[in-house]
Amino acid sequence: MITGASGGIGLELARVFAENGYALVLIARSRDRLVEIAAELKPTPVQVLAKDLALVGAAEGVFREVPKVDVLVNNAGYGVYGPFLGNPLDDELGMMQLNMTALVALTKLYLPGMVASKSGKILNVASTAAFQPGPLMAIYYATKAFVLSFSEAIGNELEGTGVTVTALCPGPTATGFQARTKLENSRLFKRMKVMDARAVAEAGYRALMTGKPVVIPGLMNKLLALSVRFSPRSIVTKIARMMQEEG
Repeated sequence: MITGASGGIGLELARVFAENGYALVLIARSRDRLVEIAAELKPTPVQVLAKDLALVGAAEGVFREVPKVDVLVNNAGYGVYGPFLGNPLDDELGMMQLNMTALVALTKLYLPGMVASKSGKILNVASTAAFQPGPLMAIYYATKAFVLSFSEAIGNELEGTGVTVTALCPGPTATGFQARTKLENSRLFKRMKVMDARAVAEAGYRALMTGKPVVIPGLMNKLLALSVRFSPRSIVTKIARMMQEEG
């Protein structure tokens, strides 16, 4: 099961899983787009679910339709750009619902079956944003920090059960994210090396299959995430602000 499968990293993950012989359950808001993807992936069996996971109770609806999966990929998410004071509250609460609450709900619903069968894998898509505060995208960065922390913690709890949890933490990636979030002109996307979504998906798949707790695709992304640990938080925050600004 892959959420947010209509484009970007989610779509590339669907292609990677299909190439490796998995039957798929793909979730996104657009049924038409999912049907197109299902046709592309033939002869792979694909079930499509047109669901808006930002809506309260949507995860429970998914579980009622598909009560068991072997692999869960929580990829759906979006960002809101701009100063916290100026962003609409509904937009940020919706982002929190999708990026965190829906992810937790799906994990909570599918984990018991995985543990009972002593087999299962969960891939939660976080971000390098998880490693530092993010002025001008304060809530988005905080949601990704939540995803990383949550994934590492439950991964530890599940040791010895046969179930593994992997957090995928990509840096800037060529998807529709930057356009939707209006980040195309930020220093982050203009000055950083932007990775290909396929390369990110392949790195996430390999880490998931080996049970790696955290994967950061790309050498520069790894180095930047590591450098944050050894720098004063005030400096890290100022640099993050600078990278988010246009330039």
